[in-house]
Amino acid sequence: MKKTCKLCWGINIILLLAVAYAGYIFTVRGNVVKGDDGRIAVLMTGKDRVRILGEMRGFLETVQSISEAAAQGDMKTVEKIARANGSSKVRAETPAFLASLPLEFKSLGMNTHANFDKLADFAATNPKPAALMAKLSDDMLNCVACHQTYQLKATQ
Repeated sequence: MKKTCKLCWGINIILLLAVAYAGYIFTVRGNVVKGDDGRIAVLMTGKDRVRILGEMRGFLETVQSISEAAAQGDMKTVEKIARANGSSKVRAETPAFLASLPLEFKSLGMNTHANFDKLADFAATNPKPAALMAKLSDDMLNCVACHQTYQLKATQ
């Protein structure tokens, strides 16, 4: 009876470790390999890659529009543009897609949307374009960190 109990415990421990490893891959590591240029290559379908690159272009277009409005002193437009690209723009994703992304990559993306919310709040309460541009410059460090760390590779 004791051998059976030890065997059950051993099987349970192995299963627990397997589930913990799968959870680590799903939530933290993502589907990644070392890229040719030393960055982390995030592996995903071609369709997902195109979607993520489109979102990044949207971030860049938003930053340009905010910069233009701030240069004109139009803080109401800055607020409107920033708010439209904040957390409300985050959409539900499939578990398989989320599993392909490393935790830091997901965090940078979510933080960028949250930063647009904060920038909109800032524009609503602070009429100084120079102060807003300084904040936007700080927020863009997310973009720089992401592009320095990751590249996207299509698997299909």
